[in-house]
Amino acid sequence: MQLVTEENITDLAAARWGTAHDPRLAEIMQALVRHLHDFAREVRLTEPEWMAAIQWLKRTGQISDDKREEFILASDVLGLSMLVVQMNHRLDKGATPATVLGPFHIEGSPELEYGADMSEGLAGTPLFVTGTVRDLDGKAVGDAVLDVWQADTDGAYEAQLDDVVGADEARLRAKYSSKSDGTYCVRTIAPLGYSIPMDGPVGELISQTAISHFRPAHVHFLLNVPGYEPLITHLFQKGAEYLDSDVVFGTKAELVVEFEHREPGPTPDGGTSEVPWLLAVYDFVLQPEPATGA
Repeated sequence: MQLVTEENITDLAAARWGTAHDPRLAEIMQALVRHLHDFAREVRLTEPEWMAAIQWLKRTGQISDDKREEFILASDVLGLSMLVVQMNHRLDKGATPATVLGPFHIEGSPELEYGADMSEGLAGTPLFVTGTVRDLDGKAVGDAVLDVWQADTDGAYEAQLDDVVGADEARLRAKYSSKSDGTYCVRTIAPLGYSIPMDGPVGELISQTAISHFRPAHVHFLLNVPGYEPLITHLFQKGAEYLDSDVVFGTKAELVVEFEHREPGPTPDGGTSEVPWLLAVYDFVLQPEPATGA
């Protein structure tokens, strides 16, 4: 009979998890066991601290549902989400960088025409985002679908407003398609920086630090075009607060764009605006998928 000691418990536990039927699961679980045990030894984890962590994880699960992913939020603020993104999307320097998806993307957004207003009915400064979708060689990518979503001027996403928005009504989200020459035009309202949810276990933990719990103003984009690497990214407003302290580590210099002030008059969609508006110009550069067999 093998007696368990402080010295051999890690090897014993790792060996057991090495029996997983899937080789990748065995690799992951053995590494997890060793890193967890090393962590506990490094910080000299006490029993009350261990129990506090267990209770924190329990409450994180209890507050999570299909509208609120508190574990994703925890991953985001720990920098794990961006680490995983960067390890899995090592794109060419000329390609648009990827960032985190975040917890508020909703499938099935309505398809809108070039320059149609996805913020219709909501107060805010009109914002037009326009440019081209192209590949690394500069070739236009036509019929590229741009899935777009953002928070409102109170910093809230549709998924957070069940009591305000009807189940079948899309709010500040839409899908646009690029023309044959790669050009696209999104109409919305200027986003503002906002705080992550602070009423749960993640917020409770953040509040015990000097960490800023704010995100800079941004608009989300998801492009999943056949033949190209999928792209999940944001566009951030140049000069916005919190660019240097984004709580989810999502800011990248290549994604910071000037929101240029425009007086009332012609707009990129071919119409006119009776009020001052903002213009952001950005070209999305997609990286081709590796050739089959490469």
